[in-house]
Amino acid sequence: MGKKRVKLPAEELDLSTVKYEAEVIDAPHLTGLTFRLFVKILEAPLIGPTIIEYFKNKNGMVEFLRSTVIPEPPMYIPEYPPQDPEPGTILLDEDGKPEYRVELALKCLPDYDPANSWNGDLSQFRYWKIRDYAYGYRSKLVTPSMVAERIITVIEEFSHKKPPAPLLISFDAEEVRKQAAASTKRFEEGRPLSILDGVFMAIKDDIGCHPYIMKGATTWMDETNSHNEDAVCVSRLRSCGVILVGKANMHELGMGTTGNNPNYGTTRNPHAPDRYTGGSSSGPAAIVASGICSAALGTDGGGSIRIPSSLCGVVGLKTTYGRTDIRGSLCDSGTVEIIGPIASSVEDVTLV
Repeated sequence: MGKKRVKLPAEELDLSTVKYEAEVIDAPHLTGLTFRLFVKILEAPLIGPTIIEYFKNKNGMVEFLRSTVIPEPPMYIPEYPPQDPEPGTILLDEDGKPEYRVELALKCLPDYDPANSWNGDLSQFRYWKIRDYAYGYRSKLVTPSMVAERIITVIEEFSHKKPPAPLLISFDAEEVRKQAAASTKRFEEGRPLSILDGVFMAIKDDIGCHPYIMKGATTWMDETNSHNEDAVCVSRLRSCGVILVGKANMHELGMGTTGNNPNYGTTRNPHAPDRYTGGSSSGPAAIVASGICSAALGTDGGGSIRIPSSLCGVVGLKTTYGRTDIRGSLCDSGTVEIIGPIASSVEDVTLV
């Protein structure tokens, strides 16, 4: 078995003395059809586990684990120890209704002045914020159905651009109209669900959103995955009256930072169409930067919200792990990735 290597307890470790040592991994580099075939082989009984065991032994993984003693018990999720509340902060009830939590967040914002948005030339491009829409709906200046028709037209225009600049992978105009009509009716009856009622949002394709199948921007995942239910965070937005326009484009399976997608076409940076959006939450960042949606949901493990948000000039937030519920997404069993908001302003990120 050889000599055991005993690791220092975490509290005794001086991180300034730790140096990263890159390991050489001997494994095949596969893409495209070859990669798909290799996955099928790995999923096969007997031969799959044999191949995996071969590569683990070849790279010394089994030997390393057997000969290393780690004093701490295994930790499967990155826990964050409870902290004393910071002065001036408002704590939200973790189990409270989404509508109630949004209302508390709204009270944290400065007073809204409609003159800043609704006076002047309305034909000029601007980022319409959540409270702009809320004011317009409540003042009967516009309805969610009117906005829906404009958004549907613009999304379809993006899909037919040359070269293509697809913002959404899954989109159903009638589904959007149905949600908008229900929201319009609530406003006509004077009973909007929250400040988010009638606000349009896109959902990244690795987050569950009914009625669309979650594919992670692949062309094959729908063959093995029939999940088309709302993720927990999406169901909470829906309960607040948010209108979900569809599943936003992304770097395939989130495995890159450019947003390049050969399957559905690459989303382009709205500010410079010859440039990347960044990724992997390319579609969510681009649809917000285009001014089509006030906000969108993305996922972030190593920058997948923050990178495209910065390159597209919008606001993206990676929350502390565990602050947002990730159940119902492709990353719901991970220990790094989170679901987070992208919006045109810090104010709207706060509300989402």
